[in-house]
Amino acid sequence: MDLNRIIKWVVILGLAIAAWKYGAPFVKRMNAGGTQASATGKAADSSCIRAAESASNAWGDGIGRFANPPYDTTAWSSFRSNVDAKIASAESACTCAEESCLKVRTAMSELRSLVSEVDGAIRGSGSFPEDAVSRQARIDDLVNEAGDLVRAGK
Repeated sequence: MDLNRIIKWVVILGLAIAAWKYGAPFVKRMNAGGTQASATGKAADSSCIRAAESASNAWGDGIGRFANPPYDTTAWSSFRSNVDAKIASAESACTCAEESCLKVRTAMSELRSLVSEVDGAIRGSGSFPEDAVSRQARIDDLVNEAGDLVRAGK
């Protein structure tokens, strides 16, 4: 191999290393700038979904303690306050105009209504809703649909 050919290979190799070391991070930074805003929006939607799931799960996980009388009204008040706080948290996290946020707000409205009806039954001013299980399933479905919409970017 002659000296001219060796110099060409050293220059080509040097250019390749420089491109890899300096060019690739530059391209990554440029691409990250364009996707950062959408990632931030997606993170907000994800927090909305997590808050809605938390509210729905808190209700679903705890309501079984109050399925049959006699009711512990002190425990009920504490449980209801916890669920109401989680619903409020989800509603405040889901104020966007996207379809996913609309589904979550609908789900939280339905959950708030269900909590109110069960509260009336436990406090003796109404009857326990017979469709409570199907309503809870609908709420869960709405939250799941909202999560699917977020993952689809809607």
